[in-house]
Amino acid sequence: MRILPAKSFSTKREEDYGTPEQNRVVKEIIERVRTEGDQALFYYTEQHDRVKPDKLRLEEAEIQAAYEQVDEPFLQAIREAAANIRAFHEKQKRNSWMDPQPDGSLLGQVIRPLKRVGLYVPGGKAAYPSSVLMNAIPAMVAGVPEVVMVTPPATAGQPGINPYILVAAAEVGITEIYGVGGAQAVAALAYGTESIPAVDKIVGPGNIYVALAKRYVFGAVDIDSIAGPSEIVVLADSSADPAYVAADLLSQAEHDEMASAVLVTPSAELAEQVRREVSRQLAELPRKAIAQRSLDDYGAILTVDSLEEGIEVVNRLAPEHLELLLEEPFRYLGAIENAGAIFLGEYSSEPVGDYFAGPNHILPTNGTARFSSPLNVDDFLKKSSVIYYSRQALLENGRKIITLAQHEGLQGHARAIEVRLEKELEKEENRDGGN
Repeated sequence: MRILPAKSFSTKREEDYGTPEQNRVVKEIIERVRTEGDQALFYYTEQHDRVKPDKLRLEEAEIQAAYEQVDEPFLQAIREAAANIRAFHEKQKRNSWMDPQPDGSLLGQVIRPLKRVGLYVPGGKAAYPSSVLMNAIPAMVAGVPEVVMVTPPATAGQPGINPYILVAAAEVGITEIYGVGGAQAVAALAYGTESIPAVDKIVGPGNIYVALAKRYVFGAVDIDSIAGPSEIVVLADSSADPAYVAADLLSQAEHDEMASAVLVTPSAELAEQVRREVSRQLAELPRKAIAQRSLDDYGAILTVDSLEEGIEVVNRLAPEHLELLLEEPFRYLGAIENAGAIFLGEYSSEPVGDYFAGPNHILPTNGTARFSSPLNVDDFLKKSSVIYYSRQALLENGRKIITLAQHEGLQGHARAIEVRLEKELEKEENRDGGN
């Protein structure tokens, strides 16, 4: 890894909107699914996945059969991870509220879950059972009654959905699963077909075609985000173990060639030790070629004059994952303004959060932690304002509302209040005349 001053480095990269050809292909797929429905899904499944299905939805027996193909340690681990993730997200739940006013009015907010959410799960080489949990559990904690999953019908080029994906889905209670992937699956979720009813929101990672499809259907449905490559920044002082630092950097570099792994440190000695340790561990890594390309193109060891400068660098980078491998990590936690997830201390390695601890591993990337948050229960809720205005409140405030409307040139708005005030005045005059 290269060692260089922090001032000269940035992991920020331009948002990838795909090539013109990729965009053309995605638009064509979406329009064809919109007009042809299931027929288009069968066509693209045969073309792209080399599978000729006779149906799209999996039967319960097919889902249960997946349990025969997974090992017991995995099953135990996925169940404990799911329990941890659920417990964490249960703490995020919010309730509707009403606030009675002294004048008899009532203001409030009604919080309801979305009705139907679609979860996209990659297949083939990028099969991540943990992402099933991270996407589905917050939706279920929010109370979404219908959580459905789409995933390619082939694994590593062979017919059949990854059994670990199916078991993860079954463990969290997903029973509506369709064997369809790619941009065509996103289009089906967004607009609906004969077999797949449309959803309100689409979440989950995918390749560039899936990402572009989510971008195109946004507005017809909501989406989680257009996620970029994975990132990790480690802020470490001289107390850090270079073997731990190197291993954590490599844990992200192995994701893909565009992943970013960065160390920020005021210790020149640690910087050199980590550089050597990365080289040593990289030689033994099964995904060595991917990690090497990632480190060459987007990795770095950044030197700073102090931890305070290091924190400034971290806040500028706004990383997806941030590890504080410091002698006193809690001392500096309050200074961290921009990070998707913050890992404190030498035992809180990034994979702890990726798989098991409980917080969501679907995090803002490419510097968007400046204004975005991890996937959470609120992402699956919608809120309605409640306004009940009493007669007293309208009489007290009606003229103020009229003034604001007139200043905006909206006489119809003003008139809607005026007619009520005039009616009330007329009622009062009639009562006074009757006396």
